[in-house]
Amino acid sequence: MARKKVSVVGSGFVGSTLGHILICKELADVVLVDIESLKSKTKGKALDMAESTPVHGSSVKVIGGSDYSDTINSDVVVITAGIPRRPGMTREDLISTNADITKKVTEEIVSRSPDSILIYVTNPLDAIVYLGHKISGFPRNRVIGQAGVLDTARYRYFVAEALGVSVRDVQAMVLGGHGDDMVPLTRHTSIGGVPMDQLLDKDIIDGIVERTRKGGGEIVGLLEDGSAYYAPAASVAEMVESILKDQKRVLPVTALLQGEYGLENMFIGVPTVLGENGLERVIEVDLDDSEKSMFDKSVESVRFTLETLDKMGY
Repeated sequence: MARKKVSVVGSGFVGSTLGHILICKELADVVLVDIESLKSKTKGKALDMAESTPVHGSSVKVIGGSDYSDTINSDVVVITAGIPRRPGMTREDLISTNADITKKVTEEIVSRSPDSILIYVTNPLDAIVYLGHKISGFPRNRVIGQAGVLDTARYRYFVAEALGVSVRDVQAMVLGGHGDDMVPLTRHTSIGGVPMDQLLDKDIIDGIVERTRKGGGEIVGLLEDGSAYYAPAASVAEMVESILKDQKRVLPVTALLQGEYGLENMFIGVPTVLGENGLERVIEVDLDDSEKSMFDKSVESVRFTLETLDKMGY
């Protein structure tokens, strides 16, 4: 059986870190693509990764450059291309520049890999996935966004840190848009099967929720000249692995809702099953009044961003 092929558009920190994770896991042949001015750097990163494969015992191929013809017939395409957040910037501040980039990249990919599954990472995430779906014309199962896995990873880490336990024993989920109104489901969070509210005081839980919502901004502020990349790349790799191996993992992703949660034609983070067909189904969580209120607020924030994108003519 031929190896799968994953193309990563954008060879910056997220894209190159993702490429390295994919080859370490021997999940697929990897193609790194970036703009012409970064062709040499992209080729250099790909060659460096390729030279690490004997050490990892990984037999995949890795190539890099600026020629989209190298991406032909990709099984999965991950779009990380775009400008990163800088200190003081919101994800929404990025919308105009990154929307232009997304449109061009999506058109290039769709013409060469019409059967691929697209995973968007570029911010503002919910709006970018919406645009990618619109430009590609792909069905909803083949256009998703990475946000919920990352937000949930941050949330799980903060919970484990507060309790002094392994992150492996923290079961949790974050819903909503990839922004300051995301919804960590504290009522559904457990540690080794024990409800979190039996182990942590409410003020500590509230602090964890707030830190999760500001998690990306916290790292932007610390780095001063960029945004997070290790955790985002690892989160995308988890999604890619579930798809390529048909693992049927239950993972929160940005997906098009068609009646679920009472919403139509809305892209937002919800728990889903990811398998060989991409998004195989959306799982609806029973939300109480407080959770529903927070989720509705997050939906309205995303809706405003989508309307902004429409007004800009995309």
